[in-house]
Amino acid sequence: MAKKQGFFQRDVAYYKRGFWKVFFYTLGGVALFFLLASWGVFGSMPSFEELENPESNLATEIISSDGVTIGKFYNENRTMIKYNALPQHLVKALVATEDERFYEHSGIDGRGTTRALMSLGTSGGASTITQQLAKLLFHGEGSRFLPLRIIQKAKEWIIAIRLERQYTKNEIIAMYLNKADFVNTAVGIRSAAKVYFNKEPKDLTLEESATLVGMLKNPSLFNPIRRAEKVRLRRNTVLGQMVKNNFITEAQKTASENKPLVLDFHPESHKEGIATYFREYLREFMKKWTKDNKKPDGTDYDIYSDGLKIYVTLDSRMQEYAEDAVHKHLSNLQIEFNNQQKDNKNKPFVRISKEETDKIMMSAMKNSDRWKQMSAQDKSEEDIIKSFSIPTKMTVFTWKGERDTTMTPTDSIRYYKSFLQAGMMAMEPKTGNIKAWVGGVNYKYFQYDHVGQGARQVGSTFKPFVYATAIEQLNYSPCDSILDSPFTIPKGRHHVTETWTPNNSDRQFRGMVTLKKALAYSINTVSAKLIDKVGPEAVIEMTHKLGVKSEIPAQPSIALGAVEITVMDMVAAYSTFANQGVYMKPQFISHIEDKNGSLIYEPMPESRDVLNKDIAFAVIRLLEGVTESGSGVRLRTQGGGYGYERVTGYPYVFNNPIAGKTGTSQNQSDGWFVGMVPNLATGVWVGCEDRSARFKSITYGQGAVAALPIWGMFMKSCYNDTALDVSKKDFERPANLAIKVDCWERQVKEVDSTAIDSTAQDTDEFMIQ
Repeated sequence: MAKKQGFFQRDVAYYKRGFWKVFFYTLGGVALFFLLASWGVFGSMPSFEELENPESNLATEIISSDGVTIGKFYNENRTMIKYNALPQHLVKALVATEDERFYEHSGIDGRGTTRALMSLGTSGGASTITQQLAKLLFHGEGSRFLPLRIIQKAKEWIIAIRLERQYTKNEIIAMYLNKADFVNTAVGIRSAAKVYFNKEPKDLTLEESATLVGMLKNPSLFNPIRRAEKVRLRRNTVLGQMVKNNFITEAQKTASENKPLVLDFHPESHKEGIATYFREYLREFMKKWTKDNKKPDGTDYDIYSDGLKIYVTLDSRMQEYAEDAVHKHLSNLQIEFNNQQKDNKNKPFVRISKEETDKIMMSAMKNSDRWKQMSAQDKSEEDIIKSFSIPTKMTVFTWKGERDTTMTPTDSIRYYKSFLQAGMMAMEPKTGNIKAWVGGVNYKYFQYDHVGQGARQVGSTFKPFVYATAIEQLNYSPCDSILDSPFTIPKGRHHVTETWTPNNSDRQFRGMVTLKKALAYSINTVSAKLIDKVGPEAVIEMTHKLGVKSEIPAQPSIALGAVEITVMDMVAAYSTFANQGVYMKPQFISHIEDKNGSLIYEPMPESRDVLNKDIAFAVIRLLEGVTESGSGVRLRTQGGGYGYERVTGYPYVFNNPIAGKTGTSQNQSDGWFVGMVPNLATGVWVGCEDRSARFKSITYGQGAVAALPIWGMFMKSCYNDTALDVSKKDFERPANLAIKVDCWERQVKEVDSTAIDSTAQDTDEFMIQ
């Protein structure tokens, strides 16, 4: 018996020693495993410097002059936000749902880990918020292969502990919410709040915060755009967790969970949102800017990941008013355009041959994505052309939103060429700051920018440049009179290759008229006589001094606007008159900061003297005449009697000083209006992408109907928003003005018209009042 007891005691001692050996070996092995993991044996670990600065891949923000983020450049749409900018109910919802003992542990929740191990994971995961942050920051999603998963989990624990030592609990909360992916291009809580609710995080309601926190479990599964009901139920689960943790009352939970899921979805993609055309123009500028401006360490800036803040001159309110005016007017005008095309077998092209049509269509085909993709697949040109006749399912643009349809690619080309387009820009004359920029009607479908990229024929909006040259060189004034009569420039004069006899648009002649009246009524013969006296070269020189970069032919016909100029250049040129003759180069960036808020770029305004104050003011007086009695008078009326009310948005009934000019190109392909008040100049162009797609008559194709109403709607909205402080005052009158501009008395000597040589000999057709 004693012998058996001895054997038993020796066995117990043996097993005890074995147990403790296994225990200590296991413990040592685990310790060694974690030590090796921390040393990076199983893969790189973040350095101390990386833990100090884990902020990377940050979106660059585009911030308007009124402090609104109007767009971003990004690989990952993420913008950092500090803890103190988070609402407390958002923080409490996160802790209640994702990590109830967050404020009690040091990165690893022992109770949760033990529970997860005992249940083999069936009772839920054990990852703390800090562990989830570690995963997001440094090694992404876990592997499904068990050994690798164990290694990654160990690294996650180590990083979590380091994070807890390095940061406060509040900083960890902020970092986690800044890094979390909420899908639909929203990375980080600030982007999520903007994308789903169009507000800053601090303005989120309790139920909105609960919705976003609920998404964190599985953003793809709980995507509010695709699974609204599932997201609503998940939101209510989060609210229940908040009650369980005494963060809200049962009454608050009941009130919130009974509310429907209400979104204000604003996806922040490159092709959506406001100022899309401007943002693309800015992107191209920034690409060049990064080549000329380096970081302090000599490396290049990356606008997609360096978290820059680009402060631009645009005003988000003006931008929205401008886009709204363009959409409202063109969607109405489009109805009339489509009505005029009903009987056109070659719509939307008007009065062009089959050969010209085929050339336009072939050019559009070759510029299409379909052609490029099929060419890359080594398809023959014959097969590619055939594919354009095969009906295809597609989503198309309409004025009422996107629509799914089936049509041939050829028909889709004609469909898109039928849409009216617009270019619009508003600028402060004294600073050059651009306040609004509308390059087209929808960047997703029409990516050609009609402000900074596309030059179109300007028509009569060019005439003020001719008048300015005449006033400067010949000492004329707005009150001087000229004979409106038939006029011809013979062959050889001013390099004219054929005899040129311009006609007035109404085919009438008014006899003696002041320059002010001549411009107000846009009389062609007067413009032709003025350019004949000063010469085309002088007008071209003046136009270029006003900032127009287009090549202009030295021909008298430019007096009537046979010149292609961008909206940007036209607005800047007109602004010079409002700025007392000083040209200001359009400016769209105020300054740029790096992610730490340090100033890294601030452009210097560029200006030059073009005209003296008296001449500039004289031109302003001429342009005021256009809105007092000429083609711009619609801005001051109730609209009655014109018959355009349905498409023009009347009435505007402005009674403040407005200087402006309408313009219509040949065949009504382009309609223009450039209008100014003392502190804001705005230019509008309207037409189709292709010049052969146009209105059949001048009734609706003229600038006064196609473009002026957009200006009117925009300015009406600006005036209604008194915070913008858009001026209704008089233009500043120079002291000791030497040019007569107040043409109250129009006493003109009788002139024997038969004595006037209509072939533009050097007769004095002007009389000083």
